[in-house]
Amino acid sequence: MLGVDYSSHSQTTLNSFMGLSPAAWSEARSAIQNLLAHDQPTLRDDCQLRAKALVPRDGATMHLPANIGDYTDFYSSLDHATNVGTMFRGKDNALMPNWKYLPVGYHGRASSVVVSGTPIHRPNGQTRPKDDEPPVFGPCRLMDFELEMAFFVGGGNTMGQPISIKEAHNHIFGMVVMNDWSARDIQKWEYVPLGPFLAKDMGTSISAWVVPMEALKPFLVDNYAQDPKPFPYLVHNDKYNYDIKLEVGIKSGGSKEAVTVCRSNFRHMYWTMKQQLAHHTVTGCNMRPGDLLASGTISGPVEYKTTTIFGSI
Repeated sequence: MLGVDYSSHSQTTLNSFMGLSPAAWSEARSAIQNLLAHDQPTLRDDCQLRAKALVPRDGATMHLPANIGDYTDFYSSLDHATNVGTMFRGKDNALMPNWKYLPVGYHGRASSVVVSGTPIHRPNGQTRPKDDEPPVFGPCRLMDFELEMAFFVGGGNTMGQPISIKEAHNHIFGMVVMNDWSARDIQKWEYVPLGPFLAKDMGTSISAWVVPMEALKPFLVDNYAQDPKPFPYLVHNDKYNYDIKLEVGIKSGGSKEAVTVCRSNFRHMYWTMKQQLAHHTVTGCNMRPGDLLASGTISGPVEYKTTTIFGSI
């Protein structure tokens, strides 16, 4: 059925499959779609094959789609960077000088990336409730979510050989929804001068399902207009932004219904995934199949008037 090595389809994770070519990804996708079509008898009319190939949804346990060797979190929403910068530094100094010149990011903790539904324990840590008093140790009191999306790297690159902006799409396998859990009071005390540490390492949740980039083609939209123009290694004129509507609902322990607390859209991202990958590897950093690169908090513009535009509390 597939003109590729069958062994990649019998693994417990998608890493080997991610390491194949975009042509192999597309071929596998088409084959699976064909098998699941209502007018295709191969699976529909073979009870034994169907019992072997399919697992009842109610009896399925979802797992991480890949072994994540490395995880990087970017900060690529202009709305979010502006909103947060305004709160902390004022409107006139909202963005740091480098923000529109490069995709800002930091290395996260891969070992605590978990599949959606995995319980996250409230962390303990140092906080400083009052600026004029010494820090204290205890449980986090300002636990927050961050609405994000992330992509899995497909085929990797050799150390010392950057992935060019022209080839970046061939190395991007697919996307997941992500929640970057954040302990804000711990973060506030620890983040100077190197950024978040314990505030982010207690858990990062991602969806079990990975949506292939091929499946997202119908949702392509224009890239965010970038000014100033990026350096040549970050410039691409083809569309690589997506109209993906996002929202977050929170349901407390005693509630029956979730309350929508924010709405946004992935199309508002300033830096594209191709730019993130090209920038990450411009030094020669080597990527591996299953590496996870996240968007950063996705806040929205003022057009979302029905609820908050912030991608976090």
